[in-house]
Amino acid sequence: MKAEERWQARFRAARMTLPTWARLAPARAVYRCNISGVWEIHAWDRAIGVTRQVTSRPKGTAHAAVDPTGQWIWWFSDTYGDEFGIWMRQPFNGGPETPAHPELAPGHPTGLALSATGTAVVGRSSRHGFQIFHVRPGSEEKPALIYESREFAQVSGMSLDGSLIAVSHSEHGDSRHLALRVIRPDGRIAAELNDGPGKGFSGVRFAPSINDRRILALHERRGRREPLLWDPQTGEEREIWLRVAGEITADWYHDGRALLIGHNDRARTELFRYDLGGGLLTPIKTPHGVIHDAMPRPDGTVEYSWSSAAHPPVVRSSEGHVVMNQSGPSAPPSVPLEDVHVEGPGGRIHALVSRPEGGSAPYPAVFLLHGGPAAQDDDSFAPNVAAWVDAGFVVVRVNYRGSVGYGSAWRDALRGAVGHIELADVAAVRDWAVASGVADPERLVLAGASWGGYLTLLGLGTQPKSWVAGIAAVPIADHAAAYRDETEGLRAYHRALFGGSPDEVPELYAASSPISYLDAVQAPLLVLAGENDPRSPIGQITKYLDKLGERHHEFEVYRYNAGHGTLVVEERIRQMAAQLDFARKHVGIPPAPGSS
Repeated sequence: MKAEERWQARFRAARMTLPTWARLAPARAVYRCNISGVWEIHAWDRAIGVTRQVTSRPKGTAHAAVDPTGQWIWWFSDTYGDEFGIWMRQPFNGGPETPAHPELAPGHPTGLALSATGTAVVGRSSRHGFQIFHVRPGSEEKPALIYESREFAQVSGMSLDGSLIAVSHSEHGDSRHLALRVIRPDGRIAAELNDGPGKGFSGVRFAPSINDRRILALHERRGRREPLLWDPQTGEEREIWLRVAGEITADWYHDGRALLIGHNDRARTELFRYDLGGGLLTPIKTPHGVIHDAMPRPDGTVEYSWSSAAHPPVVRSSEGHVVMNQSGPSAPPSVPLEDVHVEGPGGRIHALVSRPEGGSAPYPAVFLLHGGPAAQDDDSFAPNVAAWVDAGFVVVRVNYRGSVGYGSAWRDALRGAVGHIELADVAAVRDWAVASGVADPERLVLAGASWGGYLTLLGLGTQPKSWVAGIAAVPIADHAAAYRDETEGLRAYHRALFGGSPDEVPELYAASSPISYLDAVQAPLLVLAGENDPRSPIGQITKYLDKLGERHHEFEVYRYNAGHGTLVVEERIRQMAAQLDFARKHVGIPPAPGSS
């Protein structure tokens, strides 16, 4: 298979997420899949072995849930990726799709929780702030507003009986470290947890029994995320102390007597079972790589979605067999990762390196920066990384300060010099790549999407002599301009990150905005932008590019009719091809046969 066909085949190969099953009807599950060429919602009735595609929308569907009884599938309907819309629902076995409630106004989704009694709690945001509604779908009863705030808030869960609702909020003004409140269906406060500045709660899930109202959450009391059991009715708390490295995730086993523990250490994950009665921690055998999602079954087995940089994703069972695969050709494998640890200005930096199978060092290199910033590059299968490797580039990915997976202090280090802190870490790894002979200093490309796209623009302006070209997908070019047009949730994040709004701390927004360093940019630039992007609004990107044009700077623009990325497979391939062609041109690699 030719290199061009090989990387495109990885994008076209059928992929699916872990099927999420109904708590009280474990034979009924929903998952997302790209088998139709677009990422859509699918249903799986395990009892009879039947699957069906639930949604079919031109730009795909990103969010779905199944209610605990397995009777209804919920999915979010927006317009061409703008993330503004309403929740729809449909009977599990098919039938008419209807709005969750005709009087529930559209908005940006901020959480959904479904009870076994047929009630729902829906979070939404708009320019008026954040609202949470208690809803009885299918009834004439109007949705009841049970929570409202100007600061960020989201629905985090609901007890199976519908009597308690968990709300994660930032009424204290810091949406990066959320407090946890439990309210009743009429809006009355039942209990609250707030650990104070710099410490938040996440990963909330109520116990899986109709009579058990304990909450499983993740706290940050000791510098990383760790499990906490909390009974909001009695106030009793139980911290789960675990002697495993890295950061922790957790979920309930079906009987509520054990926890499924996931731990992330240096970009790989492992699973354990923790028995709440005796405190026994038992490893669950999984392949070396990354567990994307995992869920215990009622029989005590665990199903999980797994991949590694070299091996495509698959849904497996802890018993060792493949649970489910979509039909069609599988994705060609890629190269394994190399781990690199570099001393940086803020501590030891973990970077991931993927080398081409042919050629010899020093290679042309693409420094591919992840989004977030509270995200992480890891040892999972990534078709875009594999495409760069097939094209002859060494790919270097940096888990810079701000990344998750290395403790709370590393994640929260972006204070005072947002953007510049991350790029200082990138520069340290760049220096290592050149000094070690891995990367050709004359053929370094800086690239990334979302926050990574923002860092690309900022890097071209603040490190102009380091990069031969830049590729920025859906970037922030001007923080203050983005703040005016982005969603309320991102406005809250901006305020938490910078310590205020653009009106309150204009100098900080300007100091971290790529548009402030536009005159220093030297490298040619490719920008990819979604027409309906609510996270990196296209207006501030256009403003940046117009100013580049006034300076007669070399740049290209790829605009597409979707939001913050695309769920359409062929569109992803077109965008990848545009990036490869642009980079090849500027590092001196001949274009692929048949490319424009």
